[in-house]
Amino acid sequence: MGQAKTESACLQGVSAVLTCAAAKGFNPGLIVLLVVVGLLVIFLVGNYALYVYAQRTVPPKKKKPVSKKKLKRERLKQGVSAPGE
Repeated sequence: MGQAKTESACLQGVSAVLTCAAAKGFNPGLIVLLVVVGLLVIFLVGNYALYVYAQRTVPPKKKKPVSKKKLKRERLKQGVSAPGE
């Protein structure tokens, strides 16, 4: 008879949902799922925050200087004669 009472209390409305959940107990699978999803969301939000922070504060990488030999080769490909030749 106690079981029928808790079921009728569960059907009464939104205010009784918490008491209904407390009476039946929480589903362990749901708890594990919520914890895993929560940790995943925290991880993704943290990564995004670090990415935004790094984009604002870290200076851009310096480009390597192009050697004179490569510059000369590029000029020859374009048809511009190198100075002194």
